[in-house]
Formats: sequence, structure tokens, C-alpha cells
Amino acid sequence: MSNFFDTRIEFLKGVGPQKAALLNTELQIFTYGDLIQRYPFRHEDRTKIYAISEISESMSFVQIKGQIYQHETVGEGYKSRLVAYFTDGDEEMELVWFQGAAWVSKNLKKNTDYLIFGKPQFFNGKISIPHPEMELFEEGQNSVGFLQPVYNVTEKLRKKFIDSKAIAKMMRQVLDQAGNHIRETLTPELIHSHHLLSKKEAMENIHFPGSYNLLDKAKYRLKFEELFYTQLKLIKTKFIRKTVYKGQIFKQVPTLTTFYNDHLSFDLTNAQKRVIKEIYKDFCSGKQMNRLLQGDVGSGKTIVAFICMLMALDNGAQACLMAPTEILADQHYYGLKEYADQLGITIDKLTGSSSMGHRKVTHEYLLSGDIKIIIGTHALLEDKVQFKNLGLCVIDEQHRFGVAQRAKLWSKNEDVYPHILVMTATPIPRTLAMTLYGDLDVSVIDELPAGRKPIRTVHRYDAHRLRVFGFLREQIQQGRQIYIVYPLIEESEKLDYKDLMDGYESVARAFPECQLSIVHGRMKAKDKDYEMQRFVKGETQIMVATTVIEVGVNVPNASVMVVENAERFGLAQLHQLRGRVGRGADQSYCILMTDYKLTTEGRTRIESLVKTNNGFEIADMDLKLRGPGDLAGTQQSGVLDLLIADLAKDGAIVQQAREAAQAMLEADPELEDAQNAVIKNHILSLRKDETNWSRIS
Repeated sequence: MSNFFDTRIEFLKGVGPQKAALLNTELQIFTYGDLIQRYPFRHEDRTKIYAISEISESMSFVQIKGQIYQHETVGEGYKSRLVAYFTDGDEEMELVWFQGAAWVSKNLKKNTDYLIFGKPQFFNGKISIPHPEMELFEEGQNSVGFLQPVYNVTEKLRKKFIDSKAIAKMMRQVLDQAGNHIRETLTPELIHSHHLLSKKEAMENIHFPGSYNLLDKAKYRLKFEELFYTQLKLIKTKFIRKTVYKGQIFKQVPTLTTFYNDHLSFDLTNAQKRVIKEIYKDFCSGKQMNRLLQGDVGSGKTIVAFICMLMALDNGAQACLMAPTEILADQHYYGLKEYADQLGITIDKLTGSSSMGHRKVTHEYLLSGDIKIIIGTHALLEDKVQFKNLGLCVIDEQHRFGVAQRAKLWSKNEDVYPHILVMTATPIPRTLAMTLYGDLDVSVIDELPAGRKPIRTVHRYDAHRLRVFGFLREQIQQGRQIYIVYPLIEESEKLDYKDLMDGYESVARAFPECQLSIVHGRMKAKDKDYEMQRFVKGETQIMVATTVIEVGVNVPNASVMVVENAERFGLAQLHQLRGRVGRGADQSYCILMTDYKLTTEGRTRIESLVKTNNGFEIADMDLKLRGPGDLAGTQQSGVLDLLIADLAKDGAIVQQAREAAQAMLEADPELEDAQNAVIKNHILSLRKDETNWSRIS
């Protein structure tokens, strides 16, 4: 029997082919299942009728019963409006229409009871409601005493008279017909232990709740279910990896011991030691490691990665590190080469700008095993790049690589998948990490190296530029170096280039005694590298750049980061830029420059950055401001195909759902027990390519 929820939307009474085509294109509603999962974004309270005297400025919407005793057109031409004078018997107010006035005027009835609903406005002591919703009031017949669902619709739909009320009418029809077609998708044990509504009750009350309490319960039930199935899938994937995919065993660590005792010139933090122990445990397990290493800017992830590489080398394997940009790959290469040379380890680099001759030799030496560590960019993914025995892949700033790209790197070893360590300097809020990377083990370096002073962050307006330049001059006189960064938005690259060049010229005029470097996306790689190296060597005092230096520049002597038009950057990006300074023992500063005109969100971002250096606090704020989709980037959009749950607000439910899924799979990995049949059947009923496991249809 065909599934009721697969019924095409055009077969719903009152819809038909034309409206269905609009619903298809505008809202992606094709079936009854698509419609019933189009959840309202709010509900209007129709449970109370207010007196006009009760209306206050704090009220968003009000419902009033009364009569129109007079109406007139006020003003002329495009400024004209229809005003109706409305009374509830005690007080008066105005109803106002700026559009469709002629049609409204023709249909208004005087001295007739109306039920009106709308947003009150106050002006000169008078209350008015512009474009109110109106219906004739008949005792016992009106829809008083319920919460009215409000659905998102487009302007195109409104013009065809498919507004929120029309969607609600369709929804009522489908729910009335759905009856026993809404099957339960959670076990009785889960429903009981988490105090959940049944699926049928939840679907009814998410659209047409009997009370606010039932609405909250419906939201909780549907969010829990959605997140439960998401977590179940992630944990199952992780479970399969840990049981099916074998990994090379790296127990011997003689070179690592030598490096640690004789060549490491500083003490590792306790957080770094803890992470290394977690990774070593994975290496000894005989299973493939898949671990996410989170660490704030400057927390020492790279040295942890190098120590892990030494473990692989000590056990006859090779290691590679893939970075998203040549600048970052270069930094890793030169930073690690110093250690590798001391230990007599062959290390090489492979990027897009590597010469053909160099590539050919590198390919041969990787295949023969003579190169032990290779650092590179996307060039490492090429089919020609083959290894004798690749044992460890380290992927830096992994959110910049797609899943398919990473998988290509994993398959470079024929016998057994290499261990995977993915690193990010963008702290990920815990709820997002549990959902985006729930199939990975997570390690966190939550401690900065000893001796690092917190970066002082300040907000300055353009009017303070002379004072800022005076401060920069003092820093340069003390032997420090400065970054000045301009925003880069791809859609307006020419404009950004002009901003950068104008900025470069003004800085050159203000600091005639200084040498300047300039770096931007339009430059050739070798020119970028030349300018960067001049700055690294201290030959230039000021680096004027776009965000190409967001990751990958490590200059301990640079003590000030100036970010121009800081309001145009995201929070995470500002935090990354700030992390370019504070690499040495000297006090470092981040100066956020803006115009006086700032949006509320822009001001919140700036204030958040000034208030804290904690990357995880900033990530939480970023999640609240931007939402999980923006934070995650396009690579994980499938994982975040959530219909009702909000990772920025539903962290507690994510945790509960994950614990429930974990407990279920630990007790019954294949979901074979009779009590879990409903879960298994629901999973099997879904399309194989369905990302969101909580769908009805």
C-alpha cells in the first residue's frame, strides 16, 4: 500500500495543479509529508480578547472585539490611507490601510461585530492597528480560544492568495485525514523515560496546540526525535569504524623519546600531554583512529601533530600533513623541517607551485619510502602521489576540505586505512561538534603555552585613527611589527582591492620611515611568499594584507593586529586574525577599527571579541549569532538538514538524544532486540540517501 504521506500535494482539496506548482517551487512542498513537516515559526495567541484599555506598547499582537462606526480616506495621492474608527463599547482606536483601501472601504460594515487581530502602534497617545486581520464575529462560531500557527510564505505565494492562513487550512485538512497514518517512531521506553508525547500528539500540537504547555511538549518531542536519529547514525558510523576498519599499531617510540628528551626546547602543557596520551592509546588499539583535535590559536596543535608523526615513523610508516593554503603548508614545512633535520628525518613539501622536476622526484621518493614526512596542499590528493606505507594523515583546518577530498587521502594506503588526525583552530561549540563530528573522537587543547600573555583587544572608531597610528609608531620604535588587515568579500574583489591599495597608500604616507609588505589574493604565489618572507625576516615593519593571512603566518615579533572595517568580519574570523599576534613573550594588541554606524549584530560581535580571548566562548556566541549552517560551511550541510531542532538553542536536547542513542547501540548494536524493532523499521523505511532520519514519509 502506498504511503499516505507520499500523496502529491495537488490531490489535497482546494490545491490543484497550479497552486501545487507554486508550493513546489516556492516552499519545496511536493507531498503531504512535506507539508506536515513545514512547521510554524510562531503561534499567535487567539485565546484572549482584550479591551482597548488593556493594550500596552509591550504587546506584540492583540485580539479585540468591537464595531466600526465610521471610516474615511485621509490624505491624497500616494499618501492617502483609509482610516476606520473602531470601538469596543468603552474605548476607541483606529484601523488603518495604506494599500487596497478602495476594496476594503467597499466591504466594511458599520455597527457590526468584528473580531480584529493585529500589531498595535502608538502615536500621539492614539492606538492604531495597520492592516488588521478581520472577521465577522458570531457567538460560538469564531476561532477564539486557540493558538494560530504562523507559517513562512513568500511574496509570490501571497500574491496568489496563498498566505499563512491558507497553509494552516491545508495543514488542518491533512492532519484530519492523517489519522492512523502517523506511525510511532520511538520506543515505549524512550517515550516513557524522556516524558515524550506520542508522535501523533506531537504532530497535532506542533501545528494546532491546545495550550502553550502542549506546544512546548510537541517541540521537545520532535526535536528529541530528530536529534536522536541524527546521533544514532553518527554513533553507528563511529562504531563501524572502530570495529570493522583495522589500523596500524604504533607502539614503538624511540625517536619520539630522543626528540622529547634532547630536542624539545620547551615544556608541553598538561593539555598537550593529555591529547598525546589519547592519540597513543588509539595507535595501540589496532583500530583506525579518526580523531578531531581542537585547539585555540597558538595552543600548540602543530607540535602535537609532529609528535604523532614520529610515532608513525618509529613503526615503519610515513606521515603526511595537508593544509588548505600554500602559505599554511609553507609554515608547517619550515617549522617542522627544523626538528626533522635535527633527527635526520627526510621531510618534503608538495604544493600547486612545486616544479615538475621537484614533483617527479618527490613522487619517486614517497613511493620508495625515502621521504618520511610530506607536507602539502590539495596537490597531495593527485593520483600520482603514492606512498610506500602511509600510516598517518594529519589534516589542518579540516573544514576547508570536502568529505570526498579527505576520503581520497585516506585511500592512499592499499592494505589498511591510515590513522586520521583532523585539526582545527576554530573552536567548535560542543553541541555543534556532537552533531557535525559525532562520528569522530574529539580531543581538546584548552590551555595556552606558559609565558603567553593574553592579547589586549580594543575597539576604536575611524575618528581615532591618528591616536592609533601614534600607538603603532611607539610599537615599531620598540622593535615590534604590525599587521593591518582589510576585509575581502569575493563578490566585490575589485572594490576590496581598491580599499586595500588606498589603505596601503595612506599607511605609506603615515609611516614614511618604515618598510611595508603587501599581500593579497590577486598576487602570484611566489610574490606572496617573497613579501611574507620579508616580513618574517623583519625586513619590513608593517604588513598590509587581506584575509589571506588569516591562517598560516607565525611571526613572534608581530605585536599588533589592526583590523579595518572589523564589522565586515565574522566572529570566528576576527578571532583567527587576532591569533596572528601574541606568539611571543611581549604584550600584544588587537585593534578593531570601525565607523560609528554599526548594526546591532556588528556591535555585538565587536563587544564579544573585546570581552574575551576564550575561543570556545566566542564560538558559542558565533553559533547564536550566525546559526549552525553558516558556522559549519557547505561541507556539512547534509548533516545539518534539521527541520525543527536548533543547535544554537537545543544543546541540552542534543546531549540527551546522544546519550539515549549511545545507550541503545551499546546494548543492542544491530538493533535486533524486539523492543527496538520500531527504530530499526523506521530506519529501513527511509530512503538510503536520506540524511535526516526523522522524516515521516
